[in-house]
Amino acid sequence: MIPEKDIAILQRVGAVASELGLDCYAVGGYVRDCFLKRHSKDIDFVTVGSGIDLASAVARMLGKGAHLAVFRNFGTAQVKWHDVELEFVGARRESYSHDSRKPVVEDGTLDDDLSRRDFTVNALAMRVNPDGFGGIVDKFGGLLDMEKQVLRTPLDPDVTFSDDPLRMMRAVRFATQLRFKIDAVTFDSICRNSARLEIISRERIADELMKIMRSPKPSIGWRLLLDSGLLHYILPELEEMVKVDAVRGRAHKNNFDHTLKVLDNVAEVSDDVWLRWSALLHDIGKPQTKRWDDKLGWTFHNHSFIGSKMVPRLFRNLRLPLGEPMKFVQKMVELHMRPIILSEEIVTDSAVRRLLFDAGDDVDALMTLCEADITTGRPEKMRSCLNNFAIVRRKLVELEEKDRVRNFQPPVTGDDIMYVFQIPPSQPIRILKDAVKDAILDGTIPNEREAAFNFILPIAASLGLTPQNPLPDLCISLPKE
Repeated sequence: MIPEKDIAILQRVGAVASELGLDCYAVGGYVRDCFLKRHSKDIDFVTVGSGIDLASAVARMLGKGAHLAVFRNFGTAQVKWHDVELEFVGARRESYSHDSRKPVVEDGTLDDDLSRRDFTVNALAMRVNPDGFGGIVDKFGGLLDMEKQVLRTPLDPDVTFSDDPLRMMRAVRFATQLRFKIDAVTFDSICRNSARLEIISRERIADELMKIMRSPKPSIGWRLLLDSGLLHYILPELEEMVKVDAVRGRAHKNNFDHTLKVLDNVAEVSDDVWLRWSALLHDIGKPQTKRWDDKLGWTFHNHSFIGSKMVPRLFRNLRLPLGEPMKFVQKMVELHMRPIILSEEIVTDSAVRRLLFDAGDDVDALMTLCEADITTGRPEKMRSCLNNFAIVRRKLVELEEKDRVRNFQPPVTGDDIMYVFQIPPSQPIRILKDAVKDAILDGTIPNEREAAFNFILPIAASLGLTPQNPLPDLCISLPKE
């Protein structure tokens, strides 16, 4: 079961441990992944003794190219060697206080160390010493649970999750990544202890969420977060989308279910984690904008605009990056209805140009999100929608080639206007720049400097402006007074 590429390094670590008189085991996720035939570049080792001493000896043995990092406060050490990370720790036992997930750590036995693990499938140890190399220690039935594809805690789950509530997030994450089921007793304990999540830092929660979002089918994790009650302490705005209201027997669709379908649709075609976050949040404004109209039924007017305004606050609360990733998600949420509207109406060149201008280089990602947003169960409607989106995509390519609108900068700038008309920064500059932008996007003039300059001259005259200098880089005569 051990990957051939890992056998040599495991044997070398085991040999060094034996020279020091230490028993040493590869443990946790690495052993689990060997059985599941999953690739791992990280190997965790537990030794009954000093993990730091063993790591130092291993680094010396590996020689040039091995980089040792020691964390004495935690009693751990790391050796980086080529593309492999080796983590070393001495076997220990832990005890917790109720209001903290930071344990009191003491030296312990291998059994103590395995007992403190989160799940039985992670409580496996594989001996690496030459005597008994490859032997498996399975104190809690992890091999059987792996065969049954079940996540279960080694000890009482109430104690496990109360001691370290982050393990509840790890249960959801492993269930999503491995496609395992959470044991019923374990899941009931998560439900009982969900409020304990409040003592966990938002940064640690965000780390688990990002791993869920990078999984092949991230909806599994978000469904478990909802059903367990954890979602209430993470993203209550998403929990609000579960509610379905009805008036006169007419109910709107379950927006939470729809959102998870869109998320999985995106995940099937894109590894872009921020596009996946865009899918999760694309309808986040619907609960706030939900209204009943006697003629139209249920409406969600401006939900894309309201949702986009919510994104910065949600990212801050979740401790997600507030730079370009947040701006990208905000843009996707705000614009996600635009291609859908285009696909349902006659596609005008002007509307497509404006979409290109507003979406810029993210227009392809936006179209991917919008196509994922089609969740109808009617095959004929699905075909019709996808065909319409294909028309929009073709128009986007054609007009971009012709008009170069994507990310275009106005061919006449504010500095140009101030120079030509000899005016300071003022309202007329914005009026003239907007006029040029609208004229180009509407197709009234080509995206060219000379055409733009000639276009604004009469508008400037109506504002009482007279050109004082010729436009730089153009041989255009000023109008005669």
